[in-house]
Amino acid sequence: MKITCFIRYQIDPFQRDAFRRYAETWGRVIPRCGGDLVGYFLPHEGSNDVGWGLIGFDDLAAYERYRATLKSDAEGRANFEFAQSLRFILREERTWLEDVATRNGARQVPP
Repeated sequence: MKITCFIRYQIDPFQRDAFRRYAETWGRVIPRCGGDLVGYFLPHEGSNDVGWGLIGFDDLAAYERYRATLKSDAEGRANFEFAQSLRFILREERTWLEDVATRNGARQVPP
């Protein structure tokens, strides 16, 4: 069963560029460590302090392998430290979702 980690970030709206840099770094790190990065998203209109990150995995075991790999990734550790040092992430919430459809919107139907 494919799953997606849906991360909601409350960010400091005055440090939007720092969150952008953080997200761009994950664009390199997450795939290297085994995650399927759907994307990171900055606020554009409406709320100016909420960003999103979506990362897909084949299953929870794949997520656990990813976490172990991520802990040993120097660029990943540096990115966590970057966020902690500037404190632009005020709150982070994770929700796990079961994938129902493919990314192009077509529903998966068993044979």
